[in-house]
Amino acid sequence: MAPAITRIESREFRYPLEDVGTDRNGFNLVYEPGETTWRKLFGIKIHTDVGITGEYVGGNSPGAAQINMFADYLVGKNPLEREKHWSEIKRALRKYDRMGIGPIDIALWDFAGKYYDAPIHELLGTYRESIPAYASTYHGDENGGLDSPEAFADFAEECLERGFPGYKIHGWGGSDASRDLDREIAAIEAVGERVGDEMDLMFDPACEYETFGEALKVGRALDEEGFFWYEDPYRDGGISQQGHRRLRERLDTPILQTEHVRGLESHADFVVGDGTDFVRADPEYDAGITGAMKVAHMAESFGLDVEFHAPGPAHRHCIAATRNTNYYELALLHPNCQNTQPPVYEGEYSDTIETIDEQGRVTVPDGPGLGVDYDWDYIEENRTGSLHVYE
Repeated sequence: MAPAITRIESREFRYPLEDVGTDRNGFNLVYEPGETTWRKLFGIKIHTDVGITGEYVGGNSPGAAQINMFADYLVGKNPLEREKHWSEIKRALRKYDRMGIGPIDIALWDFAGKYYDAPIHELLGTYRESIPAYASTYHGDENGGLDSPEAFADFAEECLERGFPGYKIHGWGGSDASRDLDREIAAIEAVGERVGDEMDLMFDPACEYETFGEALKVGRALDEEGFFWYEDPYRDGGISQQGHRRLRERLDTPILQTEHVRGLESHADFVVGDGTDFVRADPEYDAGITGAMKVAHMAESFGLDVEFHAPGPAHRHCIAATRNTNYYELALLHPNCQNTQPPVYEGEYSDTIETIDEQGRVTVPDGPGLGVDYDWDYIEENRTGSLHVYE
């Protein structure tokens, strides 16, 4: 008989980031000595009648709210019928951004790997088992960390010495006073002059620039330094096909978009509209491993590369099964504080700055499913009080 889902659990918990605060508007994480920022994530368990549990830790509150809308549908269903469930839930969430699908779909893939005693990348079709990583920084701060162009260049040099083949700058944000275009350009120039001949360089303003003109001016500075890509420059929120097509036409630096475009079809429309050179995908944001791999294959059909956003075990498995991709994003990194990884992994899995080997690469977990063991005691001890059970 086919396995069946008997129970789904979603636990909200929090964990601290020491010496991390936010910028003046309160949206971007930045280095701030003595400050503690608490982040919330969700621990998902999908129990079955064969004694195998699919697990995943990640997600966000809006996505978790969407799980309430479809979890009952899954109870009693065969957890191996991922494509069927993906299609049905996608239709059910048609009025929303569908980010609730991601954590559940990843947990279903974890179940499948454990059921077949194979890592997820083998179920997808393995292409590689180690991945080059780039160092992706915190946003610029005003607190003695990444607080100047020279500081970004110093950290780039440190990352180069560690073995990273690529380095991405997240510039300053938070207010008109701190978002100084001249300082942004100076950071681009400083990093380019210091390590540009030895590393691939990326730049991500995270949609901070208020005008197309500002985005264009910074883009021309990137052209001068030969940056590898330019990501999410201005206040369209990263969703304007026309705006980014016009930006592409005026710059040499390739554009990377679609981190904030939801859904396979919207990604494809962005590509057809010539709005990007590289395609962004994320198994959490893009409706799970199922959705992210659809985006990767769509990009491949157009001869484009897909670059997966953020780190994590699900991301590593996707990249391991994708030919047309270049890097793993190790984020967020800083010379003076921890990255944003939650302390929930038992064993050797890590996304800290020390993770890479001498060649600047990370390996793909080779255990069944995601290949990681979660510390459920920590998750339960730090639970915020929110526990949803569907059975």
